[in-house]
Amino acid sequence: MTTSLRFATATAAQTRELGQALAAVVRPGDVVSLSGDLGAGKTCLVQGLARGLDVSLPVTSPTFMLQKTYPGRELLVHLDVYRLDRLRDVVDLGDEAMAPDVVTVIEWGDTIQSLLPPDRLELELRHRDGIGQGLDDDVTPAALGDEPAPVDADGELVDLPRTVVATLHGRWQERHDDLAASARPLLDPESP
Repeated sequence: MTTSLRFATATAAQTRELGQALAAVVRPGDVVSLSGDLGAGKTCLVQGLARGLDVSLPVTSPTFMLQKTYPGRELLVHLDVYRLDRLRDVVDLGDEAMAPDVVTVIEWGDTIQSLLPPDRLELELRHRDGIGQGLDDDVTPAALGDEPAPVDADGELVDLPRTVVATLHGRWQERHDDLAASARPLLDPESP
């Protein structure tokens, strides 16, 4: 059995706020899987989570490094498995990935679902109203019409409305109300 919540963010800053709210409920050993549209704010969300965990280092996408580790109130392990070809490559990442004493966040976690623990939080980030859908890594002005695509330093589309669906699995279901309370200003009014 799973439960879910739905959040609405209108800017990259609000997506970071959602990540910061998440920091109030994560614990060592937690795995958070991120999926959804390209440029929908996965790295922005991790930046907010890191801020909430008192990480002082700048957080950037680990797309080409695959894994970055950030010390803070809890050790944060940030993985990006988008470019991995085999599930074995994930297993080879090392002992820190999904360890019981760290908080692990996995961008594109849906691609390795069979390796994820049963107790996990899945966050799916989508552009609302079809905005930005279908964009690839090379976002160009032509992709959004005549105006330049509003992207930040990590290539995330900014100031576009997003929907974030949180699916709580296993023991995460016990934190449903805590997560809802922590991120109350960003709860979608139609959230289940």
